[in-house]
Amino acid sequence: MVNDKCCCLICLTSIAIAKKGNLARHFLALHNKYKTDYPPNSELRKHKVRDLKTQLTNQQSIFKKPRLKSQAVTTASFKVSYFLAKKCKPFSDGEFEIFLEVSDLLFNDFKNKNEIVAAVQDLQLSRNTVMQRIERMSGNVKEQLYDDINSCSCFSLQCDESTDISDTAQLIVFVRMVFKDFTSKEELLGMISLKERTRGVDIFKAFKNLLNDLKVSLFKLVSITTDGAAATIGCRNGFIALCQNEDEFPAFLSYHCIIHPQVLASKRLLNTKDVMDIAFKIVNSIRGLFDSCFGSTYLCESAFSYLKLTKTKQRSILTDSRTEDSLLLLSLSGYTPNYDSLVRDMQTQSSH
Repeated sequence: MVNDKCCCLICLTSIAIAKKGNLARHFLALHNKYKTDYPPNSELRKHKVRDLKTQLTNQQSIFKKPRLKSQAVTTASFKVSYFLAKKCKPFSDGEFEIFLEVSDLLFNDFKNKNEIVAAVQDLQLSRNTVMQRIERMSGNVKEQLYDDINSCSCFSLQCDESTDISDTAQLIVFVRMVFKDFTSKEELLGMISLKERTRGVDIFKAFKNLLNDLKVSLFKLVSITTDGAAATIGCRNGFIALCQNEDEFPAFLSYHCIIHPQVLASKRLLNTKDVMDIAFKIVNSIRGLFDSCFGSTYLCESAFSYLKLTKTKQRSILTDSRTEDSLLLLSLSGYTPNYDSLVRDMQTQSSH
């Protein structure tokens, strides 16, 4: 059997339907002399069958090795692109030539030095290729997130609004999912650009559009945590009030961050991450409802710090969708891309 198809070892022809009658008819019609030259159950026939199988395996390996090499190069390209996104590095950093320059010294005593250098040269790490790899990985990570949202028992949301380097208001939303075994996950749900105003109704419309695009089931919603601004906690036109008056939203708890001033102050100080992480855990433990609710907007504040590292003055032309889907998501997500699935779903080829 070759690729789930019955294949003749003598002429390498595939048999459409692997039935005993079809196989016998094919053998008697095309290879009848083998019956007399190699009698059944004889040692001569066993050796002939063994030789034919070896020939078939050798022929398959001729095509298999380049394919495996190409898949390995593509997987390495994905992993390098993932590292660049995780560390908020420019896409052009993938086009490193220094490794090729020092290859002569590093692999001078290696017998397969030429093969190693050739494999490094085949790496697909141009700026556009890195961007495409990051976009594919972010899509794979989103699929894992959607699966967890659909399988969780309940979830809570955390949102906060701030501006990026281009003075565009951005609303970042995090989700905390609680599963049947009482384990929880905190992940970035999305980032929404508020192009015009940042009133409560504007935040509400953008927030609802995000949930509709992601097809999030709101009946699992437990609570929403905000930064406590007037646009979010206003009693009439605030974001929380509009959500509570909307029929699609269930009855949920609403909180506002009680350490928001401390989080803002910590941004201007150095080496405060360890302290804020401890404070963040304490607040969550006090505010937590069966470990399902957010007690602060610290995750959103941390995301804005990553956003400033990602969308800098030198990279201010990055579109909001690429910033969200391709960079911010991979930088903050706890999921690891499924490289095998990514490589299998695309055509692998060496760079020219």
